[in-house]
This record gives sequence, C-alpha cells and structure tokens, in this order.
Amino acid sequence: MISLTSPVRTRAHDWPAGAKLVGLCVASVLLFSFESPLAQLVALVVTGLLYALGGGVFSRTGVKRLWVLWPFVLVVAVWHLVTGEMQSGVVILMRMITSVALANLVTMTTRLTDMIEVLRRLMTPLRALGINTRAIEIAIAMVIRLVPTLILKGRHVVDAWRARSKSKGNWRVVLPLAIMAIDDADDMAAALKARGGLVSRSGRD
Repeated sequence: MISLTSPVRTRAHDWPAGAKLVGLCVASVLLFSFESPLAQLVALVVTGLLYALGGGVFSRTGVKRLWVLWPFVLVVAVWHLVTGEMQSGVVILMRMITSVALANLVTMTTRLTDMIEVLRRLMTPLRALGINTRAIEIAIAMVIRLVPTLILKGRHVVDAWRARSKSKGNWRVVLPLAIMAIDDADDMAAALKARGGLVSRSGRD
C-alpha cells in the first residue's frame, strides 16, 4: 500500500505528510468508534468525494486499487449472510473499504521521502539513546523499491516455466525466486557498503 503512487498531481500532494498521516490516524479511530451503518455510509461517501476532488483519472485509479479487497469482501459477506448478522457485516465492509481507501489516498498523494522524513522525526528519541535509526529508514525504502521488482521477476520465472512445461510451476519456482532474492540482496549490500554502509546522521555506525 505504501508504494502506491498517483498518475496525476492533485492539491493533496502539497499538503504536509505529517498532517495527512495524523488525519488518517484520527479518521481510522473514528471509523472503529461508530457501529452505526449510517455513520459508516457517510464516511464512505465523504471518502468518495475526496477522491472525486482529484479528478476522473485519480478517482478511477483509486477504485482500481481497492479491487484487491474483493476476497475479504466475499468472505465477510458470506460469513455474515450465513450467521444472519447482515447489519454487522455491512458495517464491517464499509469500514474496511473506507479505511483502506483513506490509506491509499494518503499514500497516493505523499512522496516516499516525505513518509520517511516523518518517520525519522518520530524516531528522534531513539537517536538520543544512541540507536541508529538510519538503518530503519533505508530498510523501508529498500523494501518498497525492491518488492515490485521481485514480483516482476517472479512473473518472468513463472512465464519461463510455462513456456517449457505443460505443468504448473507451483513449488518448483520457489528456489529460482529465492536465489534471485538473495542475489539482489547481495548486490544491494555491496552497493550500501560502497556508499559507506548504514551510517547515522550523527556519524555512528
């Protein structure tokens, strides 16, 4: 989720990252504080309006990013249909969709560097204790940047297997994927070492 980006620039891109994250936290707490279907519906509608303010392209992109929720929506809907607690199920579904949509809205309009800067400020007390937080900052950026690349390579491995065999790859592609992940990690470690390693801003390792 945190790696999502917007295809177009909106006014929300100029808002401070810290303010947007605080607003997301407050909104999440409020969402889980209300059990009324009407309150959840109002929150969902307001979230939809926020997306609409970004324009048609932005709104359509946001809706597409919510499609990954369909397995969870299906499970929750079927469960509450079987148990006969439809109102509770509707509340849970609207709350889930709204909370994920709001989180996507924040990450789509916030640069990764701004996110990490907020995290760095929050970890200031740890640096006062002599803890190197630079490693955490770099690790977050590395995971966000490398995971999409690893997924793409995984697809290539699966496609290569399908081109050579009629059977599905299944567990057989795990080893090549693991080797590629280790190789990428080794290259990244060498690059970090060449740049001086994980040194904190204070100069400590």
